[in-house]
Amino acid sequence: MASFVVERGLKKLGGDLKDARRRRRIKAELMAERLGITRSTLDRMEKGAASVSMGTYATAIYSLDPSKFDELINIFSRENDVLGQLISDRELPQRIRGTSRL
Repeated sequence: MASFVVERGLKKLGGDLKDARRRRRIKAELMAERLGITRSTLDRMEKGAASVSMGTYATAIYSLDPSKFDELINIFSRENDVLGQLISDRELPQRIRGTSRL
């Protein structure tokens, strides 16, 4: 199930990447050169290939919109990790026993 969802998401990301590149009037050859990849890797990337490294996707995101890259690198930061915070809060002790002398 998860792999299907990931595959579909990567295809959307690749298609959106291609559209963003084209809206900016950047030729595929130039984009590949900027990313330090071959044209065929860019083609696979724009089709959503999972075999393309996350670093290459991240570089493409940064080159097209640095603010989106900031969102990517902060996706699991403490303030954005709602699920992690809920789990952590659930594990807080109900009571604190004993005396603590500072």
